[in-house]
Amino acid sequence: MTSIVVIDYGMGNLRSVSKAIEYVSSASRVQVTDDPSVVRSADRVVFPGQGAMPDCMRELRARGLYEAVVNAAREKPFLGICIGLQMLFDHSEEGNTPGLGILPGRVKRFANDLKDAKGHKLKVPHMGWNAVEQQGPHPLWKGIENHSRFYFVHSFYVQPELASMSVGSSHYPLRFSCAVAKANLFAVQFHPEKSAEAGLQLLANFATWNP
Repeated sequence: MTSIVVIDYGMGNLRSVSKAIEYVSSASRVQVTDDPSVVRSADRVVFPGQGAMPDCMRELRARGLYEAVVNAAREKPFLGICIGLQMLFDHSEEGNTPGLGILPGRVKRFANDLKDAKGHKLKVPHMGWNAVEQQGPHPLWKGIENHSRFYFVHSFYVQPELASMSVGSSHYPLRFSCAVAKANLFAVQFHPEKSAEAGLQLLANFATWNP
């Protein structure tokens, strides 16, 4: 039986993530854990999170999970969600915080004066359903129509140093990368566990992905 671990570092609603994975992959053993040894022994790793980047990085270190996460992101099928995407990069403007440095690039905040095409002010955080444009094929997009809508809640977005890493983008109102991929790693800014059929399909694809 495939073991899928959802990393618990005290930040985010992990139950909704784990329950969604259990729903789409009944043949897998899904476990929420803060034990680095369990992360190391897992077949697949999911790295979710919500909250502020400085708090997330602090808790990751305090719980002894830093090295286990870095190694998993380099060696196993690995899915980052929301802050779990942002933490993979070199640096975030949020609290001037260094990230894990697994992916080259930075995390930036949406400007306060964002306006839509009609001149109406847009709120930050960006919250709600947005279409995602798939930038090239990837196994985790299988069965998901291009421009499917996913659920977002975020004030910061990633700027990958290498454009080739971006496999999905959205608009608010500027175009921003919302899905990145590299070898065994796939990470998204949106919440697949809250994104109805498209999100569940992505999680199902991850449960059987063999990079």
